[in-house]
Amino acid sequence: MGELSKLPNIGKELERQLNEVGIMTADELKELGAQQAWLKIRAVDPSACLHRLIALEGAVEGIKKTELSPDKKAELKDFFSVYK
Repeated sequence: MGELSKLPNIGKELERQLNEVGIMTADELKELGAQQAWLKIRAVDPSACLHRLIALEGAVEGIKKTELSPDKKAELKDFFSVYK
């Protein structure tokens, strides 16, 4: 496992997908942001779900996905609903 899997919510499979779309470091993920990283993943994996988006946001913020604020989760759900 690499650098990304050291972030909260990032396991081997999500790290592999991030690497596949060219995101190799925590700094790259943070710079791109969860939504844009998720869109890149979605382009190669149409099954990318809301939970993956929420996990990415938690990783960007450095917290477990369960610790995201209700407002942030609602914002992500709205974003996700555009791409269902």
